[in-house]
Amino acid sequence: MNRLTPLILAVALFMEQMDSTVIATSLPAIAADIGTEPIALKLAFTAYFVALAIFIPVSGWMADRWGARNVFRGAIGVFVIGSLCCAFADSLQTFVMSRFLQGIGASMMTPIARLLLIRATPRNQLVGAMAWLTLPGLIGPLAGPPLGGFLTTYFSWHWIFIINVPIGLIGIVLVTRFLPKTEARLPRPIDFKGFLLAAIAFSGLIFGLSVVSLPALPIMAGLGALCAGVVATILYLRHARRTEFPLLDPRVFRNRLFASTVLGGSLFRIGIGAIPFLLPLMLQLGFGLNAFESGMITFVGAIGALTSKFVAERIYARFGFRRVLIVAGLGSALLIMAKATFYPETPIALIMGVLLVGGLLRSIFFTGINALGYADIEDTEASQATAISAVSQQISIALGVAVAGSVLELTTHMHAGGLGLVDFHVAFLVVGGLSALAALVYMRLPADAGSAVSGHVVRKRKKTG
Repeated sequence: MNRLTPLILAVALFMEQMDSTVIATSLPAIAADIGTEPIALKLAFTAYFVALAIFIPVSGWMADRWGARNVFRGAIGVFVIGSLCCAFADSLQTFVMSRFLQGIGASMMTPIARLLLIRATPRNQLVGAMAWLTLPGLIGPLAGPPLGGFLTTYFSWHWIFIINVPIGLIGIVLVTRFLPKTEARLPRPIDFKGFLLAAIAFSGLIFGLSVVSLPALPIMAGLGALCAGVVATILYLRHARRTEFPLLDPRVFRNRLFASTVLGGSLFRIGIGAIPFLLPLMLQLGFGLNAFESGMITFVGAIGALTSKFVAERIYARFGFRRVLIVAGLGSALLIMAKATFYPETPIALIMGVLLVGGLLRSIFFTGINALGYADIEDTEASQATAISAVSQQISIALGVAVAGSVLELTTHMHAGGLGLVDFHVAFLVVGGLSALAALVYMRLPADAGSAVSGHVVRKRKKTG
């Protein structure tokens, strides 16, 4: 049972992780079929990530209120329904709403899967069980681009969503049949007012930035959404200071290391979040490759990320958090900007090499901030820190897509003709430059920041002694 539990949970998480990458290679085909421009599909990306940001903070409360197993099954069902809606969407509006529905389901799957695993696994077996649970996060991005490209090129883009139906149904059956029933618990009070304000803030800011330059919508719609998001953010911060149990407690930011990882990580993810949106579009619209050829190039970034798992711990132990985060952050940003030098004549091996090294540095950076952020966090603040960290990740990725799409639209309007290769080059330079700002955050940290976690200072003393 202890081996079966993480494998069953991993089925659902593999579906979620694969879906988040499989769509990237299919954007031109989807846009042509539903009668819109590929850039406009940035709304589908941002809708998914905004849904994650809105509902992740309440996933734990829902699991305690109605039982973790019940909510997990329901989350899979919502994700499957959202997938079917995506497959049958016939307009930009219906596709965006379908992706939002998918995001609601996905927001419950990962945190509740971890919760189910912790409650069903003895503590002395938890490390091994967690290793199985994290496997989909490594395999999904690896399989997503080639699979999405293959289905889109040789069948139809609709199949990248339809394939979720049998996987999801199998997951629901396995959860019902094999996972132990979990009882509902008495959750801490839910901050409904904070939930509503946060939802308006997240959706207003991200959608406002996404639609402010979208030709299909009036500019006032984007400005109105932005204003609503700013006002809701201010109201939420005032509300959180006066509430005993706020949805997301900003007081956690008093911890310097945690605040630096959220700020630096958010800046860094602007560039990283834009890559799955920009790169497949450039390879297909700018280079003339089909979806399968594009997917067979972009998947190598996941190989680089997987490789980092074997070296990241030793690198941080040898050099410490500050130096590694600065080097990995700047290196990743430069490799994002290096994509502005890609042309159809550029050797495929060189492109894949840049993506491979970029994936390696990116994963090393994320491994570091995930560990550094909790170095000084007290147990009483751990749940809030986890929720805020998860929300900031989704918001910054959505922001990256919004910024990249806006740059493409603005540069396209500045010259005659449609979307060209130079527009993608400008977008990569912009988002890469924003990611480089993350290094400035870590330059301000002391050299021994997080040394108790990395082991850097201990190892250094042994050498000098």
